[in-house]
Amino acid sequence: MKEQPGAAAVITSARTSRSDDIRRRQQRYLVSMGVRTVCFVLAVVSSGPLRWGFFTAAVVLPYVAVVVANTSTRRETLSSAPYFTDDARALEGPPDTRT
Repeated sequence: MKEQPGAAAVITSARTSRSDDIRRRQQRYLVSMGVRTVCFVLAVVSSGPLRWGFFTAAVVLPYVAVVVANTSTRRETLSSAPYFTDDARALEGPPDTRT
């Protein structure tokens, strides 16, 4: 998006701070690892096909957790076009009373 001279910045297009981004990534990773731990414990205590499902989930989840944790949150860049009016719709100034 090319900014026009004198155009106001749209705050919704601002990126989140690095510390907030890192905190969100860490939270997503920790939640995924918590689910993996639960799957591993359930694989140990269960039997039959369910055991293998939990075991498979416990093996695959670290990869998924890393991929999900490394996706940064991107805000959609909004066009600032609605904030600019064209000349046809511009308000006219006060009438000239100097004549």
